[in-house]
Amino acid sequence: MMVDKRSRIIQEGKKGNGPVIYWMSRDQRVNDNWALLHAQDLARTYKAPLVVLFCLVPQFLNATIRQYGFMLKGLQEIEKTLVKKGISFVLITGSPGTEVPAYAKKVKAAVLVTDFSPLRIKKEWNDGVRRGVNLPFHEVDTHNIVPCWIASPKQEYAAYTIRPKIHRLLPQYLDDFPSVKKHPFPMEGKTGPVDWERISDVLKIDESIQEVSWLKPGERAAKRALRHFVDKKLPGYDSKRNDPTEDGQSNLSPYLHFGNISAQRVALEVQMSRASVQNKESFLEELIVRRELSDNFCFYNSGYDKFEGFPSWAQASLKKHKKDRRPYIYTREQFENALTHDDLWNAAQIEMTTKGKMHGYMRMYWAKKILEWTGSPEEALEIAIYLNDRYELDGRDPNGYTGVAWSIGGVHDRAWGERPVFGKVRYMSYGGCKGKFDIRKYIERHK
Repeated sequence: MMVDKRSRIIQEGKKGNGPVIYWMSRDQRVNDNWALLHAQDLARTYKAPLVVLFCLVPQFLNATIRQYGFMLKGLQEIEKTLVKKGISFVLITGSPGTEVPAYAKKVKAAVLVTDFSPLRIKKEWNDGVRRGVNLPFHEVDTHNIVPCWIASPKQEYAAYTIRPKIHRLLPQYLDDFPSVKKHPFPMEGKTGPVDWERISDVLKIDESIQEVSWLKPGERAAKRALRHFVDKKLPGYDSKRNDPTEDGQSNLSPYLHFGNISAQRVALEVQMSRASVQNKESFLEELIVRRELSDNFCFYNSGYDKFEGFPSWAQASLKKHKKDRRPYIYTREQFENALTHDDLWNAAQIEMTTKGKMHGYMRMYWAKKILEWTGSPEEALEIAIYLNDRYELDGRDPNGYTGVAWSIGGVHDRAWGERPVFGKVRYMSYGGCKGKFDIRKYIERHK
């Protein structure tokens, strides 16, 4: 089976005589999806129907209608694409740990396949599914180019320690995708279509945070965004990517977060582009090494969203300075409503709340100032994660948790010169930003 190098067996189990089920979760796309290809390979081998199952959780890690709306529109597109390929799409609601096993038992599933996520909640769901069914249960990492558990068997210290490991394996894993075939074994009985208009009835989420209109959801929109980036922005990426006043970033992170596009497809297209080597390498470092380092951190460190997940030197240093006098103290509500004394920080917060995507450079400054203006690093971490997960389209993601942990807790960084509040954690200042880009231009744009 061509995708076995990206899969691992969670449970052996006893094969049923029904369909092969791909429980889609993190990677919401039909094309360039190793998990779907693996499931179809199994289904064709067993001459069994293939079902793509999505379990919609009524509420998820501070996500609002902004994120749910984006996701649901993408799933509607997936259903239409799968129907054309003779593959059933089924949407169920509730906790995956109980609802996925119940559906698998109902249809006497042959094998269960799922995609990989390093987050604690997906591990808990997998454990619930494993306990609920005595089935062969496979997990496929179709989010990373090099599967997380193969890239490294342990938590890596920093980018420089994981980079050579990933680069050594890339020739083996950075290959092109076969196509999903028209499936020759249809599912008996009615499985669809999904009544999308009634889905909102089961959601228990905040609908006050508006959906965004500047970014269209789904697999087709993701491909268009990739093509636009490669053709128009990649040639100047290295010089513009860290300037928040320039439209130099790819804007692919929401699509990568929801799995509307494969990082592997993005890497292949970038490699084939006519951009300079410097621009390609600069982008691929972010896309591959930094993204996969974030998955590594969350996979091997169960405290990725807690103070205890910080490196020991940072914990000790932050504890030492915990009682230092803060220049300002703000509540979560003040942060959320951009009511600080700092117009640059306020502009970054407004960009996030209105656009659903803060510029990557500003995310670092934004999180570090929350550390400086709260009573403790624990409180700062909690507030930063809450705001990121609530407003960012790509929140609730290993990149987000790792970025906050880098900013507040020195994860994947080194100890710097000691100073109040921050201890030995890297400091960022208003003046430092002023020396890197036109902060007045950025502030005016996000008043």
